[in-house]
Amino acid sequence: MKKTIFMDYQSTTPVDKRVLDAMAPYFTEVYGNPSSRNHQFGWEAEDAVKASRETVATAIGAKESEIIFTSGATESNNLAIFGVAEMYREKGNHIITCATEHNAVLDPCETLEKRGYKVTRLIPQADGIIDLSDLEKAITSETILVSIMYVNNEIGVIQPIAEIGKICRARGVLFHTDATQAVGKIPVCVEKDSIDLLSMSSHKFYGPKGVGALYVRRRNPRVRLSPLVHGGGQERGMRSGTLNVPGIVGMAKALELCLQEMPEETVRLNNLRNRFETQVMGALDYCFINGNRDRRIAGNTNISFAYVEGEGLMMAMPEIAVSSGSACTSSSLEPSHVLKALGVKDELAHSSIRFGFGRFSTEEEVDFAASKVVLAVKRLRELSPLYEMVMEGIDLSTVKWTDHH
Repeated sequence: MKKTIFMDYQSTTPVDKRVLDAMAPYFTEVYGNPSSRNHQFGWEAEDAVKASRETVATAIGAKESEIIFTSGATESNNLAIFGVAEMYREKGNHIITCATEHNAVLDPCETLEKRGYKVTRLIPQADGIIDLSDLEKAITSETILVSIMYVNNEIGVIQPIAEIGKICRARGVLFHTDATQAVGKIPVCVEKDSIDLLSMSSHKFYGPKGVGALYVRRRNPRVRLSPLVHGGGQERGMRSGTLNVPGIVGMAKALELCLQEMPEETVRLNNLRNRFETQVMGALDYCFINGNRDRRIAGNTNISFAYVEGEGLMMAMPEIAVSSGSACTSSSLEPSHVLKALGVKDELAHSSIRFGFGRFSTEEEVDFAASKVVLAVKRLRELSPLYEMVMEGIDLSTVKWTDHH
C-alpha cells in the first residue's frame, strides 16, 4: 500500500487527469481575457467560458444565463445570503437556516444578526434531517430567505430539498441551498426542487480549487442580488473581476465526467462504504454511525467510537487521511457543531471520525483502512479506564467522580 490513504473526499478531491488536460491550453495558448471583446484571443476565451457555463447550467437543470462563476462555494454562499439580505431589506429581515450548516452559511447569518437581521436556526431531528413542520412554523411575513444545505459535509445526509422548495415557493420566500456536497454526486435539478439559489464548488468533484458557481434564478421568481465585489461588471454585475478561464473550463469538464459516471460510481462507492462499515462495526462494539443511514450520499460515513478520543485515534493511524468530527483547530476543543445539533453527547462527538470515499478509492485501500481503524481503536481502548469499567458492567452515568481541584 502507498504511504497514506486518502479518505477525506468531503474536504477535497484530486483533480482528474482528464480535467487537467482540458485546462492545459487555457494557461499558455488560449490566454485571452474573456472580457476583451475586440480580438481573437478574447473571443476564444469567451467561447470557452460560454461553453463551460452551458455545461454547468445543464448539470443542474438551469439556463446558461443563471450561472455566476465565483471562487468557490464559500463565496457563492456569501453572495447568496448577503446579496438577498441587502436587496430584499425593504421586504423583511428574517432568515431561516439550520444548525448543521457549514460555517460558510452560519457565519454570514451571524454577521447579519449583528446588523439587526433575525435568524432562525432549525434544530434537525436526531438523524440530521430537518422536520418540515418546524420550517413551516418558522416562516413569518418578514422571512426573505431559507438557506438549507443539500447534503451535510460531516454526516452525508440528504435533506428533503424538493419539499423544502415547495414550502418556500408556496410562502413566497426565496430558497438557497448550499449544494457543495451534492453536485456531481447525486442528481440535482433546480426546477424540480424549486431552488432559487444554489452554491457549488469545483474541487469537491475532481475539478480545480479556487473556482465555483452560484446559480441565480432568473424567472418565477426573478432573484436579484446586491454584489459583494464591485468593478468591471462581469457576471451580470453580480461578481466583477477577470474570469478564471482555466478554472472554469476545468470545473465544467469535471462536472461533465461526474454526470457521465454517476450511475456506476454511486453503486461502486456504496459498496466500498458498506464494505468498510461492515468490517469496522463487525469487529468493534460501542460504535455508532451518525446521521440517517438511508438518506445519505454514497461516499461518506461518520462513525463515533465510544471511549476513544477522535484526535488520538487519528494520530494512532497516520496511514489514513481522515477528518475528525471535532473542529480540527486545536485552539477550539468544541466538538462538532453538527453532531451537537443532532443531540450527540460531547464525549461521543469527540470520538467521531468522518471517512470519505471517492473516484480513486479501491477495495484494497478500504480493507487496509478498516483493519487499521479496528487495530487503533482496540489499542486505545486497552488504555482507557472508562472502557474497562463499561466492560465490567459499570454504568458510567451513575459514577460519582471525585474532584481533586
